[in-house]
Amino acid sequence: MGQDMKIEGMLPLGRLDPGVRAAAPLDIARVAEDARRAEALGYDGVLTEETKDDPFIIMGLAAQATSRVQLATAVAVAFPRSPAITAMSAWTLARLSNGRFRLGLGSQVKGHIERRFGVRWSPPGPWLRDYVGALRAIWDAWQHGTKLDYRSEHYTLNLTVPLFAPAPLDHPEIPVELAAVNPYMCQVAGEVADGIRAHPVATPRYISEVMLPAAKKGMEKAGRNGADFTMCVMPLVATAPDREALATMVEDVRARVAFYASTPTYLAAFETDGHGETAKRLQTLSRAQRWEEMPALVGDAMLDTYAVIGTHDEIAAKLTARYGGLATHLEFTMPLATPADAEKLRTLIAELKRA
Repeated sequence: MGQDMKIEGMLPLGRLDPGVRAAAPLDIARVAEDARRAEALGYDGVLTEETKDDPFIIMGLAAQATSRVQLATAVAVAFPRSPAITAMSAWTLARLSNGRFRLGLGSQVKGHIERRFGVRWSPPGPWLRDYVGALRAIWDAWQHGTKLDYRSEHYTLNLTVPLFAPAPLDHPEIPVELAAVNPYMCQVAGEVADGIRAHPVATPRYISEVMLPAAKKGMEKAGRNGADFTMCVMPLVATAPDREALATMVEDVRARVAFYASTPTYLAAFETDGHGETAKRLQTLSRAQRWEEMPALVGDAMLDTYAVIGTHDEIAAKLTARYGGLATHLEFTMPLATPADAEKLRTLIAELKRA
């Protein structure tokens, strides 16, 4: 930790976290244009997530269109892909981008792994630990010509063939960041990864009191110092030019908080900040599919805990107050309906970077 905070933008620029709603589709024909625009606006990094498109293809298009920004999957689903397949995708992107690619990986939940991807489930923490170990063993074999001999509970890898081994890279260090919420996964990240991609429900208190101590426990277990360990945050944000326009954004973000609070996996994050009972009531409504009733349970105090709300003139200072000195990377965007919106975003990015 201790790096200056980097500002990242999710593709497509201007799209907000959809919460309970379906994510707006990304126009793959505009990825290059959008990535160039992000670089011109002053972003330090460009992100993509795995929802409706292959994140590695999106990053390949962004890599060719840019020369400065970091590029990261935030996040790609690990387990349905073998470590060798993911290792190859990341290696190719690292070569294409001249070392600008960061591999963000997530575990997904049991239902999706088994019923959407058709893969047998296993406890995700130990599995992801083995997965990252496998990646690093494969990369080491490719870069240094060492014998591949990786053995763990989930993977036994000992075959390399020159025909299928890519050439060494000029920039072989590919950072691996893990999506994590609960303490055990944060510990795994501290043991084997280069950073954490935090969920939007991770408040500054939860990060400082739960996530970072767990990660440091993992670092100590593995004998790592963690000096360059990244904490990448993606806060829920409501911002608009004035109070009247902001009111509509606030109700949208209230619905998003309600949706995330209804997810049992995230209960610990709501209990830490004193909203566990509300989260449990929202879980009940979610199971009954009473979606329209859920936002009303999120009072203003709870909303202010999980979302950063302010006008364009206020939002940068509020984000800095919450995450400055805690986050190494901060994802931020706003709707871009007019050229004036884009110029305002440029100004806000510069303000956040100065802070």
